[in-house]
Amino acid sequence: MKYLFVICFLFQIYTISANAQSYKYHTVQKGETVFSISQAYDIDEEDIYKYNPDAKNGIGVNEKLVIPVNVPRSTNSEAVSTQFREHRVERKETLYSLSKQYGVEIEDIKRFNKQLYSKELQVGELIRIPVPGAMASMQQPQPAGRQSEPKVQQISSTREHIVLPKETKFGIARKYGMTVKELEALNPKAGELRPGMMIRVGTNVLEDEPVIITDERFRFYEVQPRETLFNLSQRFGVSQDSLKRLNPALQDGLKFGMILKVPEKNEGDASSSDNATFNYDEAAGNKTDLKASINNYKPKEIVLMLPYHLNKIEEDSLGTYRKMILNERVVRISLDFYSGVLMAIDEAKSLGISTNLKVYDTKQNGAEVANIINTNNFTNVDAVIGPLLQSPTEVAASRLESMDVPVINPLSNRSMKGHENLFQSRPTDEIMQNAMLDYISRNAAGKNVIIVADGKSFQIKSQLGNMLPGARFVNPTDNFVSEARLTEVLTAGKNWVILESDNINIVSSATSALNRLARKHDITLLTTNKSNVYENDIISNNHLGKLKFHYPSVDKEYDTEATKDFINAYEKRFGIQPNQYAIRGYDLSLDVLLRLASAENLYESFERYPGYTEYYESKFHYLPNAGGGFVNDAIYILKLNEDLTISNANDF
Repeated sequence: MKYLFVICFLFQIYTISANAQSYKYHTVQKGETVFSISQAYDIDEEDIYKYNPDAKNGIGVNEKLVIPVNVPRSTNSEAVSTQFREHRVERKETLYSLSKQYGVEIEDIKRFNKQLYSKELQVGELIRIPVPGAMASMQQPQPAGRQSEPKVQQISSTREHIVLPKETKFGIARKYGMTVKELEALNPKAGELRPGMMIRVGTNVLEDEPVIITDERFRFYEVQPRETLFNLSQRFGVSQDSLKRLNPALQDGLKFGMILKVPEKNEGDASSSDNATFNYDEAAGNKTDLKASINNYKPKEIVLMLPYHLNKIEEDSLGTYRKMILNERVVRISLDFYSGVLMAIDEAKSLGISTNLKVYDTKQNGAEVANIINTNNFTNVDAVIGPLLQSPTEVAASRLESMDVPVINPLSNRSMKGHENLFQSRPTDEIMQNAMLDYISRNAAGKNVIIVADGKSFQIKSQLGNMLPGARFVNPTDNFVSEARLTEVLTAGKNWVILESDNINIVSSATSALNRLARKHDITLLTTNKSNVYENDIISNNHLGKLKFHYPSVDKEYDTEATKDFINAYEKRFGIQPNQYAIRGYDLSLDVLLRLASAENLYESFERYPGYTEYYESKFHYLPNAGGGFVNDAIYILKLNEDLTISNANDF
């Protein structure tokens, strides 16, 4: 388990103190649950979760759990005063069906089977169901983000919590549904938190769900046969992306019988118009300016890992190295990115943030990254920016995971191996595509939608077809889209043409034909993937502008007037105007430095400031990645105008 070695170390420290508590290991057997194990050792489930935090996400066969020995059973806990019946989960059973069968609320079932906060019911799983009328009276934990904080005297039942490295009062309080004031009231002598410290906390361990709305705004809904995510988003007036954030299980797809958390909405109410629908992004927080929240002025320890191939200077002459820079794109990108980092450090310095920067040459090699980490001290490092490529980044994250040192990949859009400390700052292609699909689903009403897709794009074609059942299809013939075929499906109203292909002939013929047809028809061209084919000289930007071309993008066109001072300062320092990689280096590095200056560490900054941050070209909004770590999901939906200017069609 992730924290096993840390916890074992803490156990050694507290063997002398903490009431001379002793521990043993338990190897999980097939069919065992946290509840059955707690019964076998005559302890509370909370005692197991206390020393095995990951167990809240479920336990697996042969997994080792730390079990406290001789722990007195709590006499005032809710679990002790509640009667239960055990239930073996059968096929097609859901939390909703069980709640109806036994006459209890879904949240009551999840409260006593905490693994169900993060995973679905498993066939054959043994869970316990509280008996109605025999449950102990207990104030329900307030959802994260409730504006009225609970009073200190409301916390009557407490438990112990061992402070782990990088944990803060803010994060611990949020985890247990408390306020920082309540946490401090329970621990008046704690002062500054240190790893290994034992403190008192409440017993209400809340699910880690990024919902910042009171529960009165939500209800539960059971998915019916043949329903789609698009149908549900239209029915409840919420975007597909918002539904996925409210229900993390949707990342694995929509299934019949799933119980979804959806915004409360009265059917047929006039307030259900597009302008009044629930907006999760607004609820989670809008644009955040971290410059107004700077409070941590400790020097920031930053490591920059990029492939410079400096060994070439030793082997050859400096002139040869200069020639190599012109020929090696990765090295050029690294140097441009580095120049942006230096500009960000200067900007942070003007705000009172000092930075100690260490730069390492990864030589574009994972083994070199491992060697750098093994031969240098990373204990006090606040963040690692880089490496540039996927494989070396995964090596760095793996080596630094045990130290909780954040590793931020700057440019790769490939899905990476899950490490809890890995931050992918560039949204993946899948996130880009899903964002565009979400934009289309929310704005396609009243449009005549036409889908033009080649054979290679069959998956996205199928998704669009399921999402837009009334759409019409035009299939290219011999890598060509005919004007006559497009004319057959156009109408007098607004026409949306979704073009899915990276074939130059298909894109060229389609855009040329649509440009001619746009003289008599209202046509908007869209794509979920603006590939390099659109940069080809054969594709006319004038045609794309006339067609109001919409596409997803990581970066926006920076405003020359707004960035005038930055461009002048960059040109004065480096003798050239900044390119996209220099600006990316600036945006990403300044975001990291401001986050570190506005919180105790990078992890806490995301809890404290849930909104997105935005700079010259990029914006950042990190969410937990399904495989581990975090990924930036903030992108732009851009529109090319007829005068060839670019504007935001949908911000965030």
